[in-house]
Amino acid sequence: MSGMSESLTAFIFARGGSKGLPGKNVKLLAGKPLIGWAIEAALAVPEIGRVVVSTDDVDISRVARACGAEGPFLRPDSLASDTASELDAWRHALETLRDTEGAVPDPFISVPATAPLRKPEDIAACLECYRAGGADVVLTATEAHRNPWFNMVTAGTDGTVALVNNPDGAVTRRQDAPEVMDVTTVAYVADSRFILAGGKLFSGRVKAVTVPVERAIDIDTAHDFAIAEFLMTKRLEAEA
Repeated sequence: MSGMSESLTAFIFARGGSKGLPGKNVKLLAGKPLIGWAIEAALAVPEIGRVVVSTDDVDISRVARACGAEGPFLRPDSLASDTASELDAWRHALETLRDTEGAVPDPFISVPATAPLRKPEDIAACLECYRAGGADVVLTATEAHRNPWFNMVTAGTDGTVALVNNPDGAVTRRQDAPEVMDVTTVAYVADSRFILAGGKLFSGRVKAVTVPVERAIDIDTAHDFAIAEFLMTKRLEAEA
């Protein structure tokens, strides 16, 4: 792990082809484009001085620049499909800046646009966890409401369902089930060398920073968007 520089670069990866909620990255949420909330949160972290947006969509790039980010390149269509790997997009962004600017931002920081309810301290907590050492990747997670040892099932070909885990029935109470967490899209911090090496996310050493569930919503559908807008509006009213 290399040392922290005084001004770090954060990335936002926002493709234009969302099928769950078309145009979501530039859709207004509580009066601001969705991507604008991510840009604002990243730039509110004192160590972050630059936000670079990786997108295949010129409209997203335009809106992002208006919100204070940079759009120095467009992502190839091959890295913006439904089947494209997020890690490949991460590598492309790092490689592009390496080739065009002669340096690789390190650590790598991703602040997804789809989690607008994050706070700057959530990103800062990931940086602090990474700074402590012992991890190639730091991600965010929140307490899970379902547990594969107790109340998550999978469907069989005969129409019956069975627990995902716990086939011997040893766990009969929620309190006895092993603790599990839901990975969120609040923030990621990683060693840029690990990303460039081409491995999978969990092929390295991964640590998690816990964030409150009310800040962890990940927008994929119109229903998610409505919930996020309601919560953001309530937050803004409380802060007014």
